[in-house]
Amino acid sequence: MMRRLSSLPLSLAVLLLWLLLVAELSPGQVALGVVLALLLPWLAGLLEPERARFGSIPALMRLLRRVLWDMILSNIEVARRILGPERVLTPGFIWVPLDLTSIHGITALASIITLTPGTVSAELSADRRYLLVHCFNLKDADAQVAEIKARYESLLKEIFT
Repeated sequence: MMRRLSSLPLSLAVLLLWLLLVAELSPGQVALGVVLALLLPWLAGLLEPERARFGSIPALMRLLRRVLWDMILSNIEVARRILGPERVLTPGFIWVPLDLTSIHGITALASIITLTPGTVSAELSADRRYLLVHCFNLKDADAQVAEIKARYESLLKEIFT
């Protein structure tokens, strides 16, 4: 019962979407919507292999600020490089060794890397210990790996305990 109640926002969303889909506010549709709103989040919870556990909210705020700032700077850098001579570009792939063990943290890291212009996460190794990243302009692979680990992974380790 507690598990179903813990997903109250999701249950309310399911109920609202059901009522919008059927476009009818009859007692029967509301009752069916309530049953679906209680049942679907519970069933979805059974399918989820790992649950995210959040640690530090201040680290989350620092990460959000950092990612937004890095996105702005990266957009400027990528635009500058694209408008410049092509011969100075040095694209390449790097494998980033991961200290993160939470699949949610790894997914967040891969998303952050992809959202930051100039880099794209390409593959996660089968053992979840390495992330393949394509860099638009790769000068120093070791420095790029160190930057990803210091700027993003360290905070994600605090957030996803």
